[in-house]
Amino acid sequence: MSEQAMGTGIGQPVRRREDLRLITGKGRYTDDLNLSGQAYAAMLRSPHAHAVIRSIDTTAARAVRGVIAVLTGKDWIADGMKAVPNKTFSWHPAEMPLINSDGTAPYNAPDFPLPYDKARFVGEPLVMVVAETVAAAKDGAEQVVIDFEPLPCVTYAPDAAKKESPVLYDEHGSNICIDAKVGDGEATAEAFARAKHVARIRTWVPRIAGSPMEPRAAIGEYDKATNRYTIHTCNGSTRRLHKDLALTLDVQDDDLRLVIRDVGGNFGTRGAIFAEQSLVAWAARKIGRPVKWTSDRSEALLSDYQGRDLAVDAELALDEDGRFLAMRGDNIGNLGAHSGNYSMVQKGVEIMSSIYRVPAAHFRARCVLSNTAPTRPYRSAGRPEVMYVMERLIDIAARQFGFDRVKLRRHNLLKSKELPYKNPFGMLYDSGDYHQAMDKALELADWKGFAKRKAKARREGRYRGIGISNYVDTATGIPRERAELTVLADGSVDVVIGTVSNGQGHETSFAQLLNEWLGVPIDKVRLITGDTDVVKVGGGTHSGRGMRLGSIVIWKSSLAIIEKARQVAALLLQAKSDDLEFHDGRFTATGRGGSVTLGEVATAMAERTDLPASLRGALKAECDETVNDASFPYGCHVCEVEIDGDTGTWRIVQHTGVDDVGRAVNPLIIHGQTHGGMAQGIGQALLEQCFYDAGTGQLLSGTFMDYAMPRAHALPSFTTEITEVPSTTHPLGFRPAGEGGTTPALGVVVNAIVDALSEFGVDHIEMPVTPERIWRAMHGKPQLSRMSPDEIESGDYGTCQDRAHH
Repeated sequence: MSEQAMGTGIGQPVRRREDLRLITGKGRYTDDLNLSGQAYAAMLRSPHAHAVIRSIDTTAARAVRGVIAVLTGKDWIADGMKAVPNKTFSWHPAEMPLINSDGTAPYNAPDFPLPYDKARFVGEPLVMVVAETVAAAKDGAEQVVIDFEPLPCVTYAPDAAKKESPVLYDEHGSNICIDAKVGDGEATAEAFARAKHVARIRTWVPRIAGSPMEPRAAIGEYDKATNRYTIHTCNGSTRRLHKDLALTLDVQDDDLRLVIRDVGGNFGTRGAIFAEQSLVAWAARKIGRPVKWTSDRSEALLSDYQGRDLAVDAELALDEDGRFLAMRGDNIGNLGAHSGNYSMVQKGVEIMSSIYRVPAAHFRARCVLSNTAPTRPYRSAGRPEVMYVMERLIDIAARQFGFDRVKLRRHNLLKSKELPYKNPFGMLYDSGDYHQAMDKALELADWKGFAKRKAKARREGRYRGIGISNYVDTATGIPRERAELTVLADGSVDVVIGTVSNGQGHETSFAQLLNEWLGVPIDKVRLITGDTDVVKVGGGTHSGRGMRLGSIVIWKSSLAIIEKARQVAALLLQAKSDDLEFHDGRFTATGRGGSVTLGEVATAMAERTDLPASLRGALKAECDETVNDASFPYGCHVCEVEIDGDTGTWRIVQHTGVDDVGRAVNPLIIHGQTHGGMAQGIGQALLEQCFYDAGTGQLLSGTFMDYAMPRAHALPSFTTEITEVPSTTHPLGFRPAGEGGTTPALGVVVNAIVDALSEFGVDHIEMPVTPERIWRAMHGKPQLSRMSPDEIESGDYGTCQDRAHH
């Protein structure tokens, strides 16, 4: 390989090409776009969590100066528009489908962009006002009069599952969308019957906001002459969103163009259709002008898709030697007011046993509706929740039954020789070295030296704790991806692909692939994404699929480019194709000299009429591939914390992560992804929570004054290391790398906090682990309820008996 390729190919820590453009203000986000003659939209959102809409009076709103149109859900229906086509298990086949125990189909609630019958959560859009300015649109929205009949509401998933609970959709008669049982109930019951020890946890993983830096935005256009819509927006997927929008607007695919430019963050909650995207397109058709809408931050906290919110009651059975025999439990996921996606619960429960040897398991998995903002997959959807539960169960078992935490894990951790291994839910872990990752994490964190650090801190009035968490992730996503490569005369390469970068560094890492395989300098690779007039197929960026699938289709397209170019090069060099060596973007005839570059081949194909017809035209190739095999990234993280004995305030001393990615394309980008994931996990464990009043359904954390995002001073300097055990389910050995920082974070942080509080007899503490919760635990006070900040209920920390309200 050339010196150039050694510096910028696969495995090299190349700095991101796109960063200079983005940090110098040259990025092009949705709100940066302004079209000639555009109008502006504002949404009137529901002030009630649950209420019948008796009537809507728009008379005063229409009279406001500058208002062009006031549109309601009944107008939407009258124009023949449709409900949002929610895909409850996303757009790809579930690895382990959740099927109702009674054989009925999961309930998919009707989801209209502007509901006309009921308001079902505070912040739900009910009326759209379009005006000449943003201010006029907001003024008009304030003049809309809605006659509501308030109804009782429910915000907590276990309460919503009860028969006596207020029902969101009367035609369904229940809030339960799916009630499934997975695993082997008989084998699990038998294992528990002979168990020496049983550890139990009843807990709740709080709801959080995705909070990408760029707020949601959309601009709709309508061309009357062609009867065609154009929507500009921010999202993690082009073709998937395009299909959903076409169905919602009730048009053919060719009658809609979707354009996604730079996206300022996604984390999963930006990966699905949202109401305002179709609404601005519809409004543009109604008024004959482009219509723009941009969310503000408070509006985002009210109405963006949210993440997590899982209630769990789980048990782990062990024999007298600490071997895991079985686990069982009940997971209840809170969907919010819409049945948008069940995959958070499905993807979690299928790897509930993590990477441990658990012979039997049986879980009930339910998804329920509630009067809260809808939830969607949020970074590593479903997996951080269940890794947290498993790692807490192990720590609880170690403490209650006298096992060493590390030895108990090592005793039950799967060994390399046992792989591939089918877990008790049917997931087949392909390859890995779990012990290597754990040993390396313990070494980097200096686990053996912790006792001295703990004693020193204790002499100074502080309490130190250390936690460990192994993890596995499962990555699938939409299985189909397509790449189209075109080599231009100057040797540069255009890449059309269906992924969308929302911060992952695709412009750099995909260019590194082509540098490796075609010898193209990375600054001569142009990535073309986000425009459905160009991108015909593709699954977007989610579920660890971007590099995993993108690399396969780019690789196979590159091989096709080389073979096609080889035939032309042989003619140009008057040599046999078998005598040509391809190296660093150039074909060389062995033994006789002479060479030709890919760019020169591309020029000849475009200009030379003496070439065979099959070799004339553009030097291009494409690959359209469907890959159904799952990938299982894994690793081990260690966290060390220190707690102030007087105030209960915490400090993260160090946070160490070892993550296996199969084969690293760009270690620098991977470390950055891991650091970001750690920050998000730490934020949830210690600070963040979407806090709803249980009685009224009002969001009490509607600004960043109340929703506690982690700040720089709350985070330590991270220590991260990559291991590379090639994945056997990927032809290049790659595993996804984007979720590793988040997936183990909840468990490792809470384990460290509980360890620091061990001398106070604390076995468990709920998230977010605020200083007040810690102080109460240290002083034997009842744990804070999640019903409101001032209410307290008694509870047992070991099993989390307090009612988990939010």
